[in-house]
Amino acid sequence: MFIVSSYSLAVIFCFVTMLCWGSWGNTQKLAAKSWRYELFYWDYVIGMVLFSLLIAFTMGSFGEGGRPFLQDIGQASWSSLGWILLGALVFNVSNILLSASTSIAGMSVAFPLGVGLALVVGVLNNIIFHPKGTENIPLLFIGVALIVVAMICNGVASGKVSAAEKDPATSRKGIILAVLAGLIMSFFSALVYNGVDLDNFVSPAAGKCTPYTAIVVFSIGVFLSNFIVNTIVMRKPFVGEPVTYKQYFCDGNARTHLVGMLGGAIWCLGTALNYISAGKAGASVSYALGQGAPMIAAIWGVFIWKEFRGGGKKVTALLTAMFVAFIAGLSLIVLSGN
Repeated sequence: MFIVSSYSLAVIFCFVTMLCWGSWGNTQKLAAKSWRYELFYWDYVIGMVLFSLLIAFTMGSFGEGGRPFLQDIGQASWSSLGWILLGALVFNVSNILLSASTSIAGMSVAFPLGVGLALVVGVLNNIIFHPKGTENIPLLFIGVALIVVAMICNGVASGKVSAAEKDPATSRKGIILAVLAGLIMSFFSALVYNGVDLDNFVSPAAGKCTPYTAIVVFSIGVFLSNFIVNTIVMRKPFVGEPVTYKQYFCDGNARTHLVGMLGGAIWCLGTALNYISAGKAGASVSYALGQGAPMIAAIWGVFIWKEFRGGGKKVTALLTAMFVAFIAGLSLIVLSGN
């Protein structure tokens, strides 16, 4: 299987993760305007499963290092698989909440608040449970603190725009959902890594999984849990009327379904590269860099979707401060693992 052999390549892969995690939300906006996010999410998880299998049978099966995908999944212990599936369930709950927040409050609000919070708490979780690659913890903490500053700037800017242009009650619901999503999401990475041998990808420990097996099991876990989690949300939506499976099959066209699957594939690519990089960069650094996605999402929201249009000079200043803090924070996170 393909194995990352240098820290610099691991960092590059983590930045690709950041781009993927911060961009998949665009597909939710590109889907048909009448296509509810609960229905979009089914295409999203199908795209995850299909792309994870593609990665596993290509990058995860070629080369001399490590165990090929089929051999690896055949020897994986139930304990390792259980940790990954638990991580998938936790992620699925959080990501559905994030999707709901995106549909209500927009990308430039949901991602910086939700994913930014997931970054802060998730880094702490990974430091505690998977400390490899966190030799310079003070520098890592300073970088994370700057991300917190960026989150605060975004939240204040969002509040000013919401007060002027949006329904306060709806905006408040979107923000609350983003915060809940971030808190829950912060645990999924550490749970998944319990089932992966982060110390030796070349000769993984017996019973442990390689990153390629982890992403496949994880994606299948998200798909299976979706029958429970997303079905509940479809029947009891956060906003609007309930939706049915009949609407999924009758109302969506090929383009709408493919756009949703593309979103899942984009997310899956970023996650696979994040798992692959964790062996060299460490769980905390790779997770922290990948969760720089709010900056990417905010760029999309500000410059493409114009979600802060009409906010005035104060909002512009706050957004500028947010971007500066994010860039500085991410730079320190990179240095902390080198």
